[in-house]
Amino acid sequence: MDPGFIGDGRTVAVAERSSLTFGVEEEFLLLDASSGVNLPVGDDVLARLTGQASEQSRHEFRQSMIEMVTPVCGDLQQMREHLAASRKAAGDAAAAIGAQLVAVGATPVAEAAVSRPAAERYERIIRQFGPVALDPALCGMHVHVGVPDRELAVQVCNHLRPWLPVVQALTVNSPFHAGADTGYASWRSIQMERWPSLGPSPYFASAAEYDDAVQQLITAGVMLDEGMVLWYARPSARYPTVEVRVADVLPTVDDAVVVAGLVRALVATVTDDIRAGLPAPRLRTSLLSAAHWRAARDGIEGQLVNPLTGVLSPAWELVDDLMSLVGPALTRDGDLQAVTAGIDRLRVEGSGAERQRRIHRAGGDLHDVLVYLAGATTGSVAR
Repeated sequence: MDPGFIGDGRTVAVAERSSLTFGVEEEFLLLDASSGVNLPVGDDVLARLTGQASEQSRHEFRQSMIEMVTPVCGDLQQMREHLAASRKAAGDAAAAIGAQLVAVGATPVAEAAVSRPAAERYERIIRQFGPVALDPALCGMHVHVGVPDRELAVQVCNHLRPWLPVVQALTVNSPFHAGADTGYASWRSIQMERWPSLGPSPYFASAAEYDDAVQQLITAGVMLDEGMVLWYARPSARYPTVEVRVADVLPTVDDAVVVAGLVRALVATVTDDIRAGLPAPRLRTSLLSAAHWRAARDGIEGQLVNPLTGVLSPAWELVDDLMSLVGPALTRDGDLQAVTAGIDRLRVEGSGAERQRRIHRAGGDLHDVLVYLAGATTGSVAR
C-alpha cells in the first residue's frame, strides 16, 4: 500500500470528514497463454514496468505472481483510473515476455515451478510452515480504509465481523483448481485455511488486547511477525488503516471498484456506530466460521449464513441488507449510484466464479475461461 497512508495532514483530515481515504492491493497470476500453467516470470514483468506503474508494483510470495497497489484515493473515479492504468501496464509488460496477466483467485491449472523471489523472510516462512507455504499460488484483493486512530481501528474490525461473509460472497472468483471445478466458488478461501493465522477476525476489547494476542501467537510460532496476521480484517501493521482481506482478486476493474466502494462505506458506517456508542455484536466463532465457509462455497449464487441469527438465507437477501445498512454512507460520499449499479450488474451477470462456470459450461474448455479472464483483467473485454 502506498506510503501516503502514513498520515500526512491531508490523509488524516479527509479521514476525519465523512469521506474516508482508501486504497487497494491486487494480486495477479502470470500464466502461459496456451497451457494455463503458472509461469515464474514475476521478476521479468516487474523489471519492464516504468514510472508510476513501477512504483505501484510489488514482488509477491511466488514468482508466478505480482502485486499492484493504488495510491491513496479519495473517490471512486480516482480508484477506477489507478486500477485501470496499473492493470493495463502490468498486462502489457507480461505480454511482452509471452505471459498473460490474469485476475483469478487460485491457480486454475498447475504450478510446475514453485519458485519465489529471493528474500530471507520467504525462506523463514517456508522453514516454519513447510508444504503449506508451497501450495499453488493464490491471489486476493485487499482494501485499506483510512482509520488513523488505532484504538478505533480495532473496534472497527469488531463491528465488521458480521458483514465480511457477505463481502466475501460478492468477490468469489476461483472455482477451478488442477483443471477442474472444485465445487467451491472461492477455492482460494478454502486453500488459505491451511494457514494457522488466517480466519475470522477475533473480537478484541482494545488495541492492547489485540497486541497481546498477536504477540502470543508470534511466541507460539503461528506467526513470524505482525505482518503475518491474516485475519479477514485487521489494523494494518504498516499504515493507519483497517485492511479488509477477505476477497479474491476480481475479474474486472468495474468489479474491484464496486467492492472497494462498498468496503469504504461499510467502514464509515460502523465508525459512525462506534462513535454513537453502539457495541459490536458478540458472535459465536463457530457460526462466523460457518458463514465464511458457506460464502466460499456458494458465493452470491446460493445461500449464506447470517452470523447474527444463524439463519440460512438466499445470498441476495443479505446483500440487500448490507446495501441498506451502508446506503447513508454511500449517499454521503456520492457513491450510491455507482455502487448500486455495480451490485445490480452482479445480480444479473453473476459473480466472477459464476461467469467462469458459465463459459466453461458453454464450451467445456478451461482455456476459454482463461481467455475471458485475461481479457477482463486488462479491459480488452468488458465483462
